[in-house]
Amino acid sequence: MNVLELDRISLSGTATSRDEAIREVGEQLVAAGAVQPAYVDAMFDREATVSTYMGNLLAIPHGTNDAKDAINASALAVIRYDRPLDWDGNEVRFVIGIAGRNNEHLGILSKIAIVFSDDDEVEKLVAARTPEELYELLGDVNAED
Repeated sequence: MNVLELDRISLSGTATSRDEAIREVGEQLVAAGAVQPAYVDAMFDREATVSTYMGNLLAIPHGTNDAKDAINASALAVIRYDRPLDWDGNEVRFVIGIAGRNNEHLGILSKIAIVFSDDDEVEKLVAARTPEELYELLGDVNAED
């Protein structure tokens, strides 16, 4: 099973704040069956201790280590926002919710970081017109190591 599926990519998030965005991406993970609702609460707990802002318009909210039991399967959910969100004083256009079983999220995180470390790739992600296009640009996250 792929960690990122097309139905978990949204090009038009509705949140207008950091907390709304965490809830929105968390609910996508719940709807996908990847996590239990308690995991979303743990995403807020994580954010309260350390910001998940990563730079280059990206935030990757995820749960605390205590929430591992609330993860059913490793998964990603991706939401792009038309207007930048204020994430602790930083601009965010992409919120990628992540849940990883057995530390699988570490490899997934490094693949996402590689894509978002390249300004040209970020521009392509911002310009993508369809979920399919965004999926193609992020496709490496599903590759086996």
